[in-house]
Amino acid sequence: MNRKSVALILAVLAMLVSGCEKKMVSPAQSALSLLKFSASAASPQRYIAESQKLEIITPESQLPKSWESAAAFCATIRCEVISSSITMQASDAPPSGDISLRVAPDDLSKLLAYVEKLGKVAQHTTEREDETISVVNTDAKIKNLTSFRDNLRAMLVRPSAKLSDLVEIQKQLTDTQSELDGETAERKILANETEKIAVQISFRVVRPGQNPSGIAEIRNALRESGSVLADSISDLITTVFTIIPWLVLIVPICWFLAKAWRKLRRQRNQTAAPSPSSTVK
Repeated sequence: MNRKSVALILAVLAMLVSGCEKKMVSPAQSALSLLKFSASAASPQRYIAESQKLEIITPESQLPKSWESAAAFCATIRCEVISSSITMQASDAPPSGDISLRVAPDDLSKLLAYVEKLGKVAQHTTEREDETISVVNTDAKIKNLTSFRDNLRAMLVRPSAKLSDLVEIQKQLTDTQSELDGETAERKILANETEKIAVQISFRVVRPGQNPSGIAEIRNALRESGSVLADSISDLITTVFTIIPWLVLIVPICWFLAKAWRKLRRQRNQTAAPSPSSTVK
């Protein structure tokens, strides 16, 4: 077999995998597109990626305990901690803590009920994104690529195949397996996003007798006013240094012009003044 015969065999295999025995399909990607379209149209199940974000206000002394307690409770249900961090007070920034979780849908209500006991819920948002098309397309690609890979493997063990053909098939097999591995990894990510709910918990501190929102607004106003003042001073300095070189030239000219004008005025006054002999009759 030569290269043309190998390409023809690959095209026929793609046609068989997609179920189109009577219609010639040249590249394997055409079969992928057909499978994706039919699977998407026939799939009754919806795959929804849901995320929950909570902001919890807690006393400063209770922050570490609340942060640790939320992570510990996650271990008692179908839940996993993706990431967590806590920051103690630094300069004027108050302490804070963050925990990122993934929880099974049936255990979400248990987690929320427990977290709400750790402090006051300042904010709770829910976001949902439909990933059905992505999941169906990925499943179709995996199914097609798996069948295509198996057929290529079967071609490798044929005793009648030539060495040049085997090299070409092996290259195609390597590329197919690489693409299949990528789609499989993508499917695992989609499964994690659609089969579990992402929960982001942020802890922030309120000191007794203080209004955090008011303090934040005052701090932001002072920061903005300082920025405006700095910009104004910068503009003033730039203007002064722009004018100084011209002052060296302008000031002497103005001085000479003023001196010449005063001299001219004296001459005019002397000319216009009447002589003493002309005033006596």
